[in-house]
Amino acid sequence: MFFLKKTFMELSVMQFAVKNKMVADQFDISELALKLKNGSLALFPTDTLPALSSYPKYSQKIWTIKKRPLNKPLILMGGCLEDLFEYVQPCAIEDGLKMAKIYWPGALTIILPTTGKISEYLNCNSNTVGFRVPALKMARDLLIQSGPLATTSANLSGESPVENALEASVQFPGIPILGPAPWPNSSGMASTVIEWNQGQWKLIRPGSVVLNSRN
Repeated sequence: MFFLKKTFMELSVMQFAVKNKMVADQFDISELALKLKNGSLALFPTDTLPALSSYPKYSQKIWTIKKRPLNKPLILMGGCLEDLFEYVQPCAIEDGLKMAKIYWPGALTIILPTTGKISEYLNCNSNTVGFRVPALKMARDLLIQSGPLATTSANLSGESPVENALEASVQFPGIPILGPAPWPNSSGMASTVIEWNQGQWKLIRPGSVVLNSRN
């Protein structure tokens, strides 16, 4: 009974917010970048799905608030490929850059082996990390100022992703949001994910990008 009441209350809050077009806790790029640096989570739009994000070293907060299993990695999103490839092992840089220069900015997540401690923050299973530069300029402008961020789709684990700033603000009340809202429209489809292994590419998840078989 308590669960039903709680679910009804959550639906009522979302319906009220949608009806009144309320999006609280909006911040501009500079304000949001500062909050992220100080350990806050943040919500921002991308070309695929809205993102829940943090600085990599604060990424545990994402798994906690999203109720995401720890064995499911996060993606490192950056404003340009140079900001991301500094974390890539030398053996994978040539192949990775070739693929990134074709599909970035865009909806392709490229999993590559990493150097340093970055994988400890995003992937407890291995030293590989998924990298992406989004096509949406609003997202890239934030990422250029903040630096690369640990990201995942803005939804509770096992539930459908939110589609816009309003739904994100209801799903994660109190989490700072990149303004202004409403956000630009996104595709609503997750990114395509590929993984590099010893010079070979493997499709991990079909998504927004259809790969050219010659790449």
